[in-house]
Amino acid sequence: MNAESTIVRHSLNEISDLRKRGEDQTSVDAPEAEPLGAAFWRSAHVVMPRGKTSVHLRLDSDVVAWFRAGGKGHLTRMNAVLRAYVEAQKHIA
Repeated sequence: MNAESTIVRHSLNEISDLRKRGEDQTSVDAPEAEPLGAAFWRSAHVVMPRGKTSVHLRLDSDVVAWFRAGGKGHLTRMNAVLRAYVEAQKHIA
């Protein structure tokens, strides 16, 4: 995730708590999501997530610290970086 990104993710409970504290940063003029029409659902298909494998991995301390500094989800971001590398290598070969 880019350090300059303004995109954040919260659970519904977290959003509710933010609103109660007056800390909700949602813009009052944010557009409403458009409902998904019948055409979308006719062509929609289920995509099952890839399986995950648990591994023990030794990493450089500064690399782990950098990802952890990005907050919750650091392991997911590490996986995304590895996924991007794998996909890039597939296009090179």
